[in-house]
Amino acid sequence: MNIAVVGVGLVGGSIGLAARERLGATVRGVDPRGDQAVARGAVDSAHDDLASALEGADAAFVAVPVDGLLDTVRAVLDAAPPGCAVTDVGSTKGAVARSCRDPRFVGGHPLAGAEVSGVEHARADLFDDATWYLTPAPDAQGVVLERLHRLLSGLGARPVVIDAEAHDRLMAAVSHLPHVLANVLVARAAGALGDERVPATGPSFRDATRVAGANPPLWNGIYAANAPALGDELDGAIAALAAVRDDLRSGADLTGWQQQAAQDRAALLSALAAGPVRELRALVPNRPGVVAEIALALSDAGINISDMALSPSAGGERGEIAVSVPEARAEEAAALVVELGFGVDL
Repeated sequence: MNIAVVGVGLVGGSIGLAARERLGATVRGVDPRGDQAVARGAVDSAHDDLASALEGADAAFVAVPVDGLLDTVRAVLDAAPPGCAVTDVGSTKGAVARSCRDPRFVGGHPLAGAEVSGVEHARADLFDDATWYLTPAPDAQGVVLERLHRLLSGLGARPVVIDAEAHDRLMAAVSHLPHVLANVLVARAAGALGDERVPATGPSFRDATRVAGANPPLWNGIYAANAPALGDELDGAIAALAAVRDDLRSGADLTGWQQQAAQDRAALLSALAAGPVRELRALVPNRPGVVAEIALALSDAGINISDMALSPSAGGERGEIAVSVPEARAEEAAALVVELGFGVDL
């Protein structure tokens, strides 16, 4: 397998290391620090131009900062061969999904990283058991989605298919808003202390502010790229904080509020736990977008696909898609696929 990585920093370098060590892939890199990427073992060779890096590539990863993502993805699609699957690792997906409509492209976002940057910190195990979102457009090629799904699994990640706009709303709530709040908490504490010596702090403050001030140039781009969804989350957070403030001033009992938070957190964490899976097989026509249609329908219902395989028929008119879904929701998944008009075997 030949893989191109455009932007060989922490994430791109880790993709290269994992692909070389675990998949036996040949990895070509495009990066101003390409020589360092070669020395680190993240890529087999460094290239100054996209054409040479993408020649004969089976897959290409765009791992540049979000402020340069759109232009780079477009350039990679222009240079990539017809059969090359192209994806990115940006933490916002709506803009790139709307602007880069090509059947070979499926947006991606690994929930993995570190508080350090640069290829010198790349690790082959960075994606182990990490959720890696895939955001296919309705016209995405099924073979591209399947190839990326298998490739990401081979890197150690857990691929999850999700709609691009839903992804951005989710990230605004669980990632971008927490970064904003961490910055606010640090600023509030610094303002309250003034010139006083910083007292010993407990784990609550340290845990809640761990991400405060993380990589300012990177996060400036993320805030800007997801401004609409993040703005909505901030409106909701401000309203919730105002409600708590009013309850405090009126002397209301906050026990139930605290209990509800504990229940909500437990439910959210339990949803992340993996369990037994069951294979679902669907007979589908050989037409563009059918695989993405099924994957997005299951995603909209909150049903994750842990594995995927395509088997075309001898004549090419029809094929079979096999997906592994949580066993507890296999019947529901089958019903959804039937509603789309496809025959299903469990």
